[in-house]
This record gives sequence, C-alpha cells and structure tokens, in this order.
Amino acid sequence: MTTTSPDSTKALAPAPRPAARAWRRRLASRRTQKNIAFYLFIAPWLLGLIFLVLIPVLGGVAISFTNYDGLNIGNLKFLGLSNYTRIFSDRDAMWSLQRVFVWTALNVPLWLCISFILAYLLNQGIRARGFFRTMYYLPSVIPLVAVAWIGRLMLHPTLGLVNQTLNLFFHGVQINWLTEYAMISLTTVAVWTGLGAGMVIFLAGLQGIPVALEEAAVIDGANRLQSLRHVTIPLMTPIIFYQLVLSIVAAMQYFALPMLLAPTAGGGGGALGAAPTRAVYLFMVHSFRQAFGFHRYGYATALTWFLVILILLFTAVLFWSAPRWVHSDTET
Repeated sequence: MTTTSPDSTKALAPAPRPAARAWRRRLASRRTQKNIAFYLFIAPWLLGLIFLVLIPVLGGVAISFTNYDGLNIGNLKFLGLSNYTRIFSDRDAMWSLQRVFVWTALNVPLWLCISFILAYLLNQGIRARGFFRTMYYLPSVIPLVAVAWIGRLMLHPTLGLVNQTLNLFFHGVQINWLTEYAMISLTTVAVWTGLGAGMVIFLAGLQGIPVALEEAAVIDGANRLQSLRHVTIPLMTPIIFYQLVLSIVAAMQYFALPMLLAPTAGGGGGALGAAPTRAVYLFMVHSFRQAFGFHRYGYATALTWFLVILILLFTAVLFWSAPRWVHSDTET
C-alpha cells in the first residue's frame, strides 16, 4: 500500500487559474469600493453625531459637576454633586418643578382626549371631512412666535378679542388672562396648537382598525358607544401609549411658549434674566435663566440633567405599566 506525503499532495493539486485569481481580485476591489462609498455617504451624519451630539452631551455631563460660568475657564473647579444637591434647596427650582407637574397634568390628558375625539369624528363618513382635517391641522404648522403673538392679541386684558367679546354680554369685563389665569391660557394655546399633529396620528391608527371587527360588534348588538369602548379604544392603546410617552416628554421640557406668551418680569441678569409670569415659570425656564441670565452654566446644566433623569423615570414607569393596559397584536 502506497501513501502520498503532504508535499506530494500539494504538488499534485492544480494551481489556481489566472482567470479565477483576477475574478477574486475584482470581487475584493468591488467590496472595498462599496465599503468606501458607504462610509463616505454616512460620513456627514457620523461627523454630526460625534461633534454635535456625543461631544456636547459628554461635555454637558462634565460641566454639570463644575462651577463653569461660561467665561473664565481659569477658575474652573470640580464641585462634585454640589450642583445637584443645590437643586433641592433652590426655591425657584422647586417651584418651577411643581409648575411643570401641574402643566403636564393639565396639558397631556386634555390634548390626548381632544385629539382622539377629533380623529374619531373626522374618521366618520361626514361631508367635507377633508376640509375639517385641514383646518384642524393648520395651527400645527404656524410658527411658534406667531402663535404667541396671536395668543397675546386674543388674551390682552383690555384690547383682546376674548374680553371684548365677553363685554358684549357682561359689561366691564377685564380678565387678566396672561397673569391671573396664565396656566389656563397657556394650556389652551398649547393644546390648540398641537391638536393637529395628535389628530393625524390618531387618525392613522383608527384607519388601521379592521372594519370587520366593528361590524361584528354591531351584529352582536353593540351600539356606537359600546363599540368605541370595547373595540376601538383597546385596539388604539398602542397609539395612545405612543402619544402619551411623547406628550409627557415634550410637556416636561416645555420652554418657548411661556417665555413668548406670558408677560415678562425683571429678575436680574438683564433681558435674558427676565422671567414669565410666576404661574407658568416652568423648569426649563429656570434653567435658561440660570445659564443665560446669571451665567451659572454648571448649575444650569445640572438642572437640565436632573430633568432628563426625571423624564427617564416617568418613561420607565410608563413602559412598566404598558403590559397591563396596552393591547398588542403579539399577545398570546
């Protein structure tokens, strides 16, 4: 019995053909070209992510532990958790946090309910529903500064359209909507502005509900209200959950409209230190004043990260409660 050594086996193996080697080189070259093209295409996004997101976020975390005032880096000192513990002894911070909770409790349920009701009504076979959908959506595309000026013109205590209309029925009405009832006024304007966006998302969810399920409920003897309660709303809970999470996140970091709508009062620090009416002195307003009005950038950054932690906690609670009331198609 004869055996062949490994060296002889290699000698007997056919050498790769020149055409095969050329094809492998071309294939490797094409893969390299595709990889290069891929990274070139994503380079603007990747650079933006690194320099406009990651570095500022990490820098903000670092600044929140210092006494950085935005000007003199030579006096920069590490303070540890002092900026975070200071929040609990800051009366304005605690007041603004309480105002944020009140604002969120008023704005979010009202916006969710009205948006859902409008979407449900405009999902019915009514005349000119396209026109009504457009009209309700239009406020969502109005610039925020224009919305604030419209609100101030409508709610002015002497020249506002609301008080002028009330004077037609009740003589001498002069309600200070932007001071005494600032929270109600701000909620009204914010809900009116955001109804269109919420309505569109709810409308998309309603149109995804199978008609056969609603027809089966009617055949079983359910009226429109019972069908809404036992068929439509359970199937809409994923959309409601999505809207609820986004609305709470947006409400807790609300900033621009209170500064533009409510009259400002001097609070030190020049024009940038001015503050809206105390009733709508929200948490992000306080953080803004600390940073740009009083140049306490380290403390202002700590305020912002404190709010981020609160939002994450609220979001975690919502996700923890979701399996108890959100009906999913993947449930068994």
